[in-house]
Amino acid sequence: MSIDLIIQLGYVIAAGLFIFGLKMLGSPDTARRGNGVSAIGMLVAIVSALLDQGIVQYEYILGGMIVGGAIGAIAARTVAMTSMPEMVALFNGVGGAASGLVGVAALSIAEGSFTYITIILSILIGGVTFTGSLVAYGKLSETIGSGAMTFGGQKFVNGLIVIGILASAAMFVMDPTDTNMLYTVVGLSLLFGIMVVIPIGGADMPVVISLLNSYSGLAACAAGFAVDNNVLIVAGSLVGASGIILTQIMCKAMNRSLSNVLFSGFASVSTTVTEVEGEIKPISVEDAYYVLEAATNVAIIPGYGMAVAQAQHAVKELMELLEANGCEVNYGIHPVAGRMPGHMNVLLAEADVPYDQLLEMDDINPRMETVDVAIVIGANDVVNPAAREVESSPIYGMPVINVADARTVFVLKRSMASGFAGIENPLFYKDNARMLFGDAKESIGGLVREFS
Repeated sequence: MSIDLIIQLGYVIAAGLFIFGLKMLGSPDTARRGNGVSAIGMLVAIVSALLDQGIVQYEYILGGMIVGGAIGAIAARTVAMTSMPEMVALFNGVGGAASGLVGVAALSIAEGSFTYITIILSILIGGVTFTGSLVAYGKLSETIGSGAMTFGGQKFVNGLIVIGILASAAMFVMDPTDTNMLYTVVGLSLLFGIMVVIPIGGADMPVVISLLNSYSGLAACAAGFAVDNNVLIVAGSLVGASGIILTQIMCKAMNRSLSNVLFSGFASVSTTVTEVEGEIKPISVEDAYYVLEAATNVAIIPGYGMAVAQAQHAVKELMELLEANGCEVNYGIHPVAGRMPGHMNVLLAEADVPYDQLLEMDDINPRMETVDVAIVIGANDVVNPAAREVESSPIYGMPVINVADARTVFVLKRSMASGFAGIENPLFYKDNARMLFGDAKESIGGLVREFS
């Protein structure tokens, strides 16, 4: 068997492992195993690349594997769960930048218009992904404002950038010796990445993360065509396609179209402020205990505030005490709860909460009228009834978990500050809502002590 055949066979095995691993990631029961299968696939792909001396020398591949592996291992062990969205945003950006650099490097071996087109695509998509991800990181970490940033003439400026990219790309493909056109594409794609993310507000950031992840895959796929590497094409296609599917699911959860997210920089953004009338009604831990002690059906709605307080283990403890008291407990998981897709599922899995108690929004909403107590833990935007009741609200039409339909609602918050989207929440002023102010972990711990 020739070395070339072994290399190609290794690429096929790696691609197969990627596909099986991705399939297993679709279920909580097999997700961890799927992650391991995909990692083995990546190892097979790296070993195959090591045998393929036509790409680069051994030293570079080994060096990249060691450095990348070390960064990944350190990040996995040290980055807090609350910072995972920011880390994913940075990883998306690094992936996009890497694909763009591969495209630039491929210029030295490029021949034919098709290769030049794939190079332009890898640079363009990689550049947009890189700067777009950096802006997403800034919004998620709140180093820049999480709200939508708009200005007069935004549509006109974005239109000019797109025209400039298309014109420069076409001129470069027709005359690849004119590197000024290539540099123009690089600069405009980096600028365009910033322009398409800054108009997107905090409530849409999980969708943006998913979309940028898809972009990073598409950029890798284009880079694979540019350097004629089959495993890069397959892996990039899988990431790009799965990212688009997840984005579509997230858009459905937000009642938005994919085109609305893709071209948000070209559309007007609603900045209407929701006016709310009513009175806030605080409740103490002791009084909340008496209500919970009499409850037979409780729904827990987790949000980013639970992640910040690291309250998932205390929540699991409270759940067990409630169940021991004869109460049925379920969790309502909104598709965009937290700041990245699946954030709440991962947190609750960390506390060993049974998967069958995690109900999706469409499953728990019909039950909400029979729920005695809905406990909202640091979740603002995904339970905001303004999405159903206030037509002028920026989130009007977005499906939310209808906790206001429960007999009693406990809202655990540190203060009356608005959520990540910066929108006032009429839920807090409802007659059946009670505010349990304080750190979520301490408040839940107080309830646990009352039961004990």
